[in-house]
Amino acid sequence: MTKPSADHHAAVTDRAILTGSAYNTGQDLSARQSIYQWQTPRYDLPGIVVKQLEGTRGTVVDVGCGNGKFIERLRRDRPEMRLLGLDVSLGILAGVPRPVAVADAAQLPLVSASVDGALALHMLYHVEDIPAAIKELARVVKPGGVVIASTNSARDKAELDHLWERSAGDVLGVDKGPARISLSARFSLEQAPELLGAAFDKVEIIELPGTIAVRSPEPVIAHMASYRAWAGQHAVPFEETVERAREIVSEHIERKGAFEIGCLGGMLVCTG
Repeated sequence: MTKPSADHHAAVTDRAILTGSAYNTGQDLSARQSIYQWQTPRYDLPGIVVKQLEGTRGTVVDVGCGNGKFIERLRRDRPEMRLLGLDVSLGILAGVPRPVAVADAAQLPLVSASVDGALALHMLYHVEDIPAAIKELARVVKPGGVVIASTNSARDKAELDHLWERSAGDVLGVDKGPARISLSARFSLEQAPELLGAAFDKVEIIELPGTIAVRSPEPVIAHMASYRAWAGQHAVPFEETVERAREIVSEHIERKGAFEIGCLGGMLVCTG
């Protein structure tokens, strides 16, 4: 993966972009999530969270809960558990089971040692001050409680990075176009253990490798188009690049039968 620029880093944490377009609704987040239905092996991420919380009783807060798919699963499988969803964007909370609140991960509106568990799933890279947010997670969880974070590896979906650079290059008339924005680069699976280890005694890593194989360009294009909130940071006509990517993927599938993408995500279970 091409090293992200400082402008890319800034855009990933830009509050106006996050609340006004990227996560104003759950549409683009759902598009990014949906590509995993073509992954082998398939991982039941909400199910993994439920399992990791088997020994947890009481209250769990989902910080950066997004469209609420983890809260929905916990509500179904652990109906006795008290759940709270927090997110920086009011818009995306519309369909999330109550109670919910708008909150900044670096300044959680919770009393110290007030919850038994906390989730921070694929969201810490959007926080401007990641160490401050991690300290907040440690502050609000009771002694003996658990924090579960998740993110992707720096090597995750490299084929999509290469596809974007090739497509952007074709649009611009150069060999290789500028890199696409990387959401997880500020808190990758490689960086996360050290960052979390500054606040927790034990950090267990659950790696989730796999391969996505699609036989239609649509899942790939939907995933790439879901970055439209950051279109202005890509230094290339966004829609034209996405359409060129569609042509390239379609041609590849015609020749090879499928377009394959290597994935590596992971969860980090923190205690102490």
